[in-house]
Amino acid sequence: MTDTTGSDATADASTDASDRPVRLDDGEALDRFVADHDLALVDLYTEGCSLCQAIEPVVGNVARATDAAVGLLNPRDDLELVAAYDVRSVPTLLLFEDGELVDRMAEGFRGTEAVVEFVEGR
Repeated sequence: MTDTTGSDATADASTDASDRPVRLDDGEALDRFVADHDLALVDLYTEGCSLCQAIEPVVGNVARATDAAVGLLNPRDDLELVAAYDVRSVPTLLLFEDGELVDRMAEGFRGTEAVVEFVEGR
């Protein structure tokens, strides 16, 4: 996936993610990211997925428009992660509040307004 944050460097999981998505490397990074933020939206994607590529700018917009920290994670072959979050398709957006999964969105492409409403409607 390309970096749509407007920067050549992507943030790491220890960076304050209030205004741009953070690339997460694995399930452990996901756990730390979720624990470090009161509200976190995580975009699970795969390389080469056209819907995943289309939604990446949307999640970038959501990072700037909401109080949610936004993470990007390619679960690759991490079957434990896929099973733990019951991921059946990509992209899948997972919404965490206070470290707990509270909602998910996996019905295909959604625009910025719909995803902002999803995050703020918690």
